[in-house]
Amino acid sequence: MRFTAMTRAQRGKLALTAAALGVGLLASGCGYTNSQQTTARYQASDGIIADLGPLQLRNILIVSAGEDQPGRLIGAVYNSSSQDVTLTVNGAEGSQTEVPVKANSSTLLNESSDEAILSTTGGIPGSLVDVRISEDGTNVSNTVKVPVLDTTLPEYKEYLPAGSTPAPTSASPSPSESEEAAGGDGH
Repeated sequence: MRFTAMTRAQRGKLALTAAALGVGLLASGCGYTNSQQTTARYQASDGIIADLGPLQLRNILIVSAGEDQPGRLIGAVYNSSSQDVTLTVNGAEGSQTEVPVKANSSTLLNESSDEAILSTTGGIPGSLVDVRISEDGTNVSNTVKVPVLDTTLPEYKEYLPAGSTPAPTSASPSPSESEEAAGGDGH
């Protein structure tokens, strides 16, 4: 058997190749042990997702000032069928709104021309309320829990239904008010 001596340059190349191969194996192992987030479906915003026959509801939520106040449904509704469909949403105490969605199209409920108002929300802001959703294309219906949000987040202020009374914000009392409530004279 004949052995040939490696030069210093050859040993360096071999070490670099081995290091690169090792880093490649370590990096590919992370993908093996950790699932990819891009393959998992999740709700990326404050609203819910729901599928109903040919309709896909995305980021659906209700903006309202209170439980017994009107609430505006916002989000997007996609119609994958070749016919126009009407989405009906039934909320608390007989409140109802209808949303027409054209064939192979979408309707954005965030636009002022497509306001979908429920006469009463049925839940305080921060809660989930049961709403019955149905569509007239295949007559599929389902009950889903939809979040109720108020105008605490400024991006929802413009969606508060007209005539609603926003809930008062709870500000902390001034030092003199705190002392008076405690029986002090503020001095």
